Amino acid sequence: MPRIVEQKRVLISKKSLKLLDRLLRENPFLESILKHSRTVDQAKEKLNRLATKSLKSSPEAYQYYREFSKGRSSFKKLSFQDYATIRILDYLDHSGRMIKDLNLQGETVENDPFALLYYAANKGTGGAAPDFLHDMIYLFRQFKGKLHPTPVSKEKISRWMDRHPSGLEPEIMRIRRENKLRILKIIIRKITKREIRSARYHFKKGMSDQDKLKAAKRWWNEHRFHIRFAARTPFALNEMLDFSLDEDTMGTLNRAHEKGIPIFANPYYLSLLDTRSNPVAMGADLAIRQYILYSDDLVNEFGRIQAWEKEDRVEPGKPNAAGWVIPDVNLHRRYPNVAIVIPKTLGRACGGLCSSCQRMYGFQNGTLNFDHERLKARGSWKDHLNKMISYFEQDSQLRDVLITGGDALMSADKTLEEILDSVYQMARRKRMANKKRRDGEKYAEILRIRLGTRLPVYLPMRIQPELVKILAKFKKRASNIGIRQFIFQTHFESPMEITPETLKSVKMLNAAGWLVTNQHVYTSAASRRGHGAKLRKVLNDIGILPYYLFAVKGFQETRDSFAPNARLVQETQEEKKIGTLQKRFYPKIGKLPFDAENIIENIRSLRQDANLPFLSTDRNVLNLPGVGKSLTFRTIGITHDGRRILEFDHDATRLHSPIIEQLGRFTIVESKSMSEYLNQLEDMGENPEEYFSTFGYSIGETEPRMPAFEYPQYPYALTPVITHLKIEPQH
Repeated sequence: MPRIVEQKRVLISKKSLKLLDRLLRENPFLESILKHSRTVDQAKEKLNRLATKSLKSSPEAYQYYREFSKGRSSFKKLSFQDYATIRILDYLDHSGRMIKDLNLQGETVENDPFALLYYAANKGTGGAAPDFLHDMIYLFRQFKGKLHPTPVSKEKISRWMDRHPSGLEPEIMRIRRENKLRILKIIIRKITKREIRSARYHFKKGMSDQDKLKAAKRWWNEHRFHIRFAARTPFALNEMLDFSLDEDTMGTLNRAHEKGIPIFANPYYLSLLDTRSNPVAMGADLAIRQYILYSDDLVNEFGRIQAWEKEDRVEPGKPNAAGWVIPDVNLHRRYPNVAIVIPKTLGRACGGLCSSCQRMYGFQNGTLNFDHERLKARGSWKDHLNKMISYFEQDSQLRDVLITGGDALMSADKTLEEILDSVYQMARRKRMANKKRRDGEKYAEILRIRLGTRLPVYLPMRIQPELVKILAKFKKRASNIGIRQFIFQTHFESPMEITPETLKSVKMLNAAGWLVTNQHVYTSAASRRGHGAKLRKVLNDIGILPYYLFAVKGFQETRDSFAPNARLVQETQEEKKIGTLQKRFYPKIGKLPFDAENIIENIRSLRQDANLPFLSTDRNVLNLPGVGKSLTFRTIGITHDGRRILEFDHDATRLHSPIIEQLGRFTIVESKSMSEYLNQLEDMGENPEEYFSTFGYSIGETEPRMPAFEYPQYPYALTPVITHLKIEPQH
């Protein structure tokens, strides 16, 4: 983007002129400031005096703006009008700042919104696009107290929730039985014609069509069947969807395939999609479709995708972005308490490829793929595992082992059992070593084991009695050496993903004594009114606690699925609010992880006692490079095309690497404007008027962590020494 001084001669469009006229007619004081100032700087100074005077009438808001007061308690004292005044002042404070735009491969953009307005008002130039002016119209309506939060009630939110059916509703289940039969017939034909060969899945000579169907229905209950017959080409995908994809979508998929973006969608997951525009299911599967159907932005960017998290760029022996020195193993670490273990097994694979995957760069460079033979555990994988386990054992602060990938449950049962046994032996040795250390010098012992998986969603038939026995056995042994929390973290994206099969799989995990929590990715389709609320409710119904709601990362390849962070804050303040627990219920919710076997009844009882439709136990956050998970931000600017510029601070409520104070704040330019987002929602059948208050949400503060997700306390004093940390001077 050219600098403001370079583009001040660029004429704005006719649509921009009309929007500018509306903005100035609605705000005569703004027109006077812009048109009666000799220079841009003079106009800014007048606007600064006006906004500062307005904000000083609310001392608490002024204190917050100047950062003399911080945190959620101070944030909650702000009025909706205060948000706008603070945003105007932040725009002015950051005028002229050059900011790297990650959507444009790090190209810099200049933040100077009131210069754009000045040139537009006086000369009809400056390059201000309609989306920029649309955002400004709502900013000044809010500044004058004419834009308010959407009035919401349990009844209204319930109506929004009713728009989104779940996969447990009778009519949806009937549609999916039809889909399953149609897909099985396709697979039967391919096996019969030997278009697909399999030593495990084949028909004996002379079998009748009826016998073939019976066999195929049995195979449907095996996760390996779905992996073997997953669609890997655009044609195969469309064929399983009854050739219901339009020409444009197929064109994008074909370009993706040619460019090397993997396609991997298994028959079970594809059976969840509606292919006949059924009135009951119409539009209900949009969030699922957005996961498996690629966008033009993704295809265009593939080949230039970079790691979003700076911590993913690791050189052995050198500290990562958070200051942690990590050996030459697949280990990811940001916080002192937890590290992510990625064993070199089939667990590096996934049950499907999510279009908004944060590790898409891994598929780009070939370290992640769907060639399962290549990813199977080799002889050296145990050496790799032992290095990671030793790292945990020798670390003074780590207490939380997160085994993921890929997907932890893609590993074979035997492999997973070996991994868990290694973790058990390490935790046992660490505990024994602590007995020789004095109080105040003791290391953190392992308190929590987590398995990261999306297979309860993608392939719920992966959870079988043999796996449950391994999990239950590990929990029993590990509990005896002080490990207290056993958690599965999964990714349900939509209530339509919750099916009788997922219900069964979650019950089996709970029966093994493991809590199941959910991390929801807040895509544009999933951000529709009531969608997140309905997902929380149905998750609660089957015994799952919501854990995080993640904004989509801010790169161009995910622009289609990106929902502005303002919508994330709006969802927190409006819809999610009706599921907020009062603090008097905190002791009860804190006990939930320790009685996973009865989780459904315990959640039901808690909801009933608190009179809540669902439990809002999740935190709405953006996973930021270096800074970590946070929704603490201020909107400090806006580009000429209406994309907001946000400055994030770290989540001050949790423990970080000591490097956090050196890292400072992290600035992002969002992937799409608010107007573009609302247009996208309208294309999905939504009423944009229900979202207009989204324009007003420009400040965020990270929510507190629920007691269910806190670490148990140690009965001893932990050493203050931090191992495996090297903080180099910042230049």
